[in-house]
Amino acid sequence: MKIRPAHESDAPVLAMLISESNKDVALQFGITAENCPKHPSFCRPEWLAHDFTRGEIYFIAYAAGQPIACVATEYPSPEIAYLNRLAVLPAHRKQGVGASLVNFILAQARVRAAKTVSIGVIGEHAALQDWYKRFGFVSGETKHFPHLPFSVKYMAHELADA
Repeated sequence: MKIRPAHESDAPVLAMLISESNKDVALQFGITAENCPKHPSFCRPEWLAHDFTRGEIYFIAYAAGQPIACVATEYPSPEIAYLNRLAVLPAHRKQGVGASLVNFILAQARVRAAKTVSIGVIGEHAALQDWYKRFGFVSGETKHFPHLPFSVKYMAHELADA
């Protein structure tokens, strides 16, 4: 597997990876375009143009020359990194791809001297939360937003000083 930085011109590939990788989650939690139009399962290239404009950094993972996954990160402050848009195509799951991308973002955050990597996941998605806990993420606050049909669980990974 090879990981490379993505560029704005990769928006169609990123949108496909994010959308296809999140369709099963939408189905599992009853998420539709009507009750949550900004859910990643409905990702469009225009969304990514906005992300790039505000400083989101995307990476694409390839296997056998084909894009199979992506992840994004951003740094709202020097000490905090966000892990966003982790997406692995269903045919490539349970092969360590997601784990490699999480570890890649943790390493990137360490290089930038961030102290914490934060994520937000569907609050009712216990299996995903358990998966992130294996990397050292700790559960934090759960918030309910009126525009979302699910709660959001925030999790954080404190990076050890190098």
